Amino acid sequence: MWPQSDKTQDLLNEVAGGDKSAVNRLMDRHRDAVRRMIQMRLDQAVARRVDASDVVQDVMLEASQRLTDYLQNPSMPFHLWLRQLAKDRIIDMHRRHRGAQRRSVDREQNFSGLGSDDQSAADLAGLLKDAELTPAAAALRQEMQNRFLLALDHLEEGDREIIVMRHFEHLGNSEVADALGLSAPAAGMRYLRAIRKLREFLGSDDASVPGI
Repeated sequence: MWPQSDKTQDLLNEVAGGDKSAVNRLMDRHRDAVRRMIQMRLDQAVARRVDASDVVQDVMLEASQRLTDYLQNPSMPFHLWLRQLAKDRIIDMHRRHRGAQRRSVDREQNFSGLGSDDQSAADLAGLLKDAELTPAAAALRQEMQNRFLLALDHLEEGDREIIVMRHFEHLGNSEVADALGLSAPAAGMRYLRAIRKLREFLGSDDASVPGI
């Protein structure tokens, strides 16, 4: 989902060297990934009031304005810094349009847009399935994806977040660790725990999880 870091670092070096046009190239390189993240995380009620493209534009503008500060203290990879700006903007949208009093602001991120990401849902459903759940037809496959999304929504916010980061944003364990401020082993254990809880909701007790 997120662009490869080598080209991104080259662009960051160009920006640091005073190439102003590199800022636009850097932002354009990450625009689609930011849009996808925002679309999957916007609550449906908020999405009816707010155009995701406007949110993307706000995030990219903020990133451009704060880029000098980031270059002076790059505490995490650029794409993780950018996704944090996007996540903060989404939380602000939910607070503004739905109100924190209804549920916690983080809980408003119910990932209602995940249903449109068929490939990621199918891949993770395949990871979680047992023999009895193997889809024999397209209709059964869709039913399993729907069951998966429903089970995902029942997880605690932290567990749901790490699964989305790993399987929908396609972040590696070390990237998740950086984004959450955890050690790599701690991030791996949190991911294992979240997957096991998800399996419980889906009725599978297979505890083996690849990809840590």
